[in-house]
Amino acid sequence: MALPMLLDSSYRKTLGKEAFHKPQHFDYRNGAAMMVGSEKPGIGREPLPGQELRSTHSTLPSVGGGPLWITFDKQALCFDAYFQEAVTENRVESVRVRQCKIYFYLEDDTIQVVEPEFRNSGITQGTLIRRHRIPLPPPKDDQFYSVRHFNINQEIVLYSRTFMVTDCDAFTHNFLRKLGVRLNPPAPTPEDKYSILRRQMEGSMQPLRPYERQDTLRQFLEHDRKVLHFFCLWDDSESMFGDCRELTLHYFLSDDTMEIREIFCPNSGRDAVPKFLKRSKLPKVGHQPGRKRANRAGNLSTGQETCQQGRKCFNRAGNVPTGQETYQPGRKRVNRAGNVSTGQETYFYKDCDLALGTVINVWGRKVLLCDCDSFTKEFYRSKYGIEDFTPVPYKPRPAPKPTRQVPPYNGFDSEEDSLSSCQGLLPKPPKKDFRKFMEKDRQGLVSNVLRFEGKMVSEDPIDRERLFIISFYLSDDTISVFEPPQRNSGVTGGKFLERRRVKKPDQELLKGEASECFGAQDLYVGAQLCLHQYEFQLVDADEFTLNHMEEHAKEFPRANIDTIVSKLRSISEDKRREIESLLAVSDPEDMGVVSYGPLRDLLLEAGCQLSEHEILTLGRCYRMPAPAPSHSDLNLALGAAQETLRKKHFEDFPEMTSAFLHEDRHGAGRLSTQEVRTICKAFRLPLPDDLLMTVTGEIDYHAFVSGLNWRENPAPPALADDSMKANVWDSQTVAPLVKSINYSALLEDVFGQRE
Repeated sequence: MALPMLLDSSYRKTLGKEAFHKPQHFDYRNGAAMMVGSEKPGIGREPLPGQELRSTHSTLPSVGGGPLWITFDKQALCFDAYFQEAVTENRVESVRVRQCKIYFYLEDDTIQVVEPEFRNSGITQGTLIRRHRIPLPPPKDDQFYSVRHFNINQEIVLYSRTFMVTDCDAFTHNFLRKLGVRLNPPAPTPEDKYSILRRQMEGSMQPLRPYERQDTLRQFLEHDRKVLHFFCLWDDSESMFGDCRELTLHYFLSDDTMEIREIFCPNSGRDAVPKFLKRSKLPKVGHQPGRKRANRAGNLSTGQETCQQGRKCFNRAGNVPTGQETYQPGRKRVNRAGNVSTGQETYFYKDCDLALGTVINVWGRKVLLCDCDSFTKEFYRSKYGIEDFTPVPYKPRPAPKPTRQVPPYNGFDSEEDSLSSCQGLLPKPPKKDFRKFMEKDRQGLVSNVLRFEGKMVSEDPIDRERLFIISFYLSDDTISVFEPPQRNSGVTGGKFLERRRVKKPDQELLKGEASECFGAQDLYVGAQLCLHQYEFQLVDADEFTLNHMEEHAKEFPRANIDTIVSKLRSISEDKRREIESLLAVSDPEDMGVVSYGPLRDLLLEAGCQLSEHEILTLGRCYRMPAPAPSHSDLNLALGAAQETLRKKHFEDFPEMTSAFLHEDRHGAGRLSTQEVRTICKAFRLPLPDDLLMTVTGEIDYHAFVSGLNWRENPAPPALADDSMKANVWDSQTVAPLVKSINYSALLEDVFGQRE
């Protein structure tokens, strides 16, 4: 009896298990058989009797089922800590306190200890412990530190060095609180005696000199790479073969030095020397090298030699000439008695000495400062408060450039390519308006393509019945023409005109400027276009085109309702009364509503100078809302729609549901009518517009797709009449979506309140 019970208990233990593999506990190491898996579990990853399994991975919870290295990527806990280091044989300090940062990386439980670098510390600082997993102190050295071992105001031992954790940052504080860790209050960081003594010594150090020493290092650090730029003129026309020469002066604020370069015109005949004046401090009193120096009487000193910068001028006897003082750059001026002259001043040019219209002495050459750049103006405006930077005219006005005569178009390739070959030796392709392309290119479900339905203007009765879809692309102003195939028409449909820019007719072909092409403003309902010698008349437009033109009424004046109303207000009083009487005749019940057809014919015959598109815009603005369809009408429309989709083999219902879910940002399960129509157009749903117009208001897109799914939810079959044909537009009427017009509101807005 015991054996069946034992078998039944063992069977129950293995019931539902999926893993029965044995881990490898024994292997060979260096040729010796030994046990290598003492920490491994038993059969099916179950612990052995008396064995406690330890996790070798992070204990942090995963978010969304993803791995930790994705969930906690680039996220680390930061703790402020310090440790004490003993200092031997030092009477100032016995213990040194070293502050550091402990980083715990959540993605793999690695730890890094970094000590910030302090200036003149004399200690090798930086990374004390490189990033890796750190084991716990013995006897638990077979385990590693995790996030549960960290808290504020507690000690932590890392490789026999005790760190005191004092504080943490805001992210660490919030993260530990969310894990349920009760954080201790922050602990202060003690200061060692040597650091306090060092700060006291630095604070008590004051200069003992009574004068202020010029801090050249500070000037260099504050103004390094900052240069004042002046445009100068040196008038050397008095000398033989001399003329006016343009110079550029660079004043370096870091060390008060300057350099001057000469601007060489092409074919000037001068040698292009590197610099007119090398970078150095320029003294205010300087003589031109290579010339003799005159005495007080204006005569040349007898036997005087060339005066060099920084040296005395001696006569033949070796003495200084009478009345001449010693001059050395950067030093004080000394008189005959050897005393310092009263009213001593700096002998080098500073930034305060440079201004527009000032003449400076460049070793005997008078240089006029004429203009400066924007950085120089801003520097003098902020430092000295100067606001007047009127330049000194020093250049003659440039001669007007002769107009470049562009040769006429030779007929090869496009006019843009032919024009680019005349603008340089290496022809470049014509530039496209990239900004317009980025703004007007297709964006999601918005195509930015204006589509019109057109008919060919021809005397041939067959051509007059042909229908064309004329598309205008707003991104690059190109036009394409497509002819939908019609059964038993005798004409093969397809692509009629390749997408390209089309020139307007009656333009001179061989001329010097590019021809004018059709733009978006040239296309509207009722317009006639000549596309490569074929006349087309636009008779209708799709819903996106009409909405786009009305939203951008400033660009499309024929869709601007204010402009249309102003045209109606300008008609005469007789015409006004005639229009009101005819509208009253069309509305015998005085409901204030009239059909679109009589209103259109009335406005065309009244001579209001309104185009077909303007009348259509007027009708769309004052149209009456369509009545809600009845339940029987909806069932009939649903049956006709499923019949059409079944014939067209349309089965992209899951993809449409995904598109609806993507467009539903708030997850409400309902979308507007315009958004539903846009998605239907994007999936090329083979249904006419008047069928889609039966659905109005907020739409439950799940029910909408479920109702159209003819395979899973078949509806009763219905015969599709002529109005249910899956054409692009209904070609029988000009405006199939505008049926009833509220003419009373129209007359009130145009002519005012009726008496």
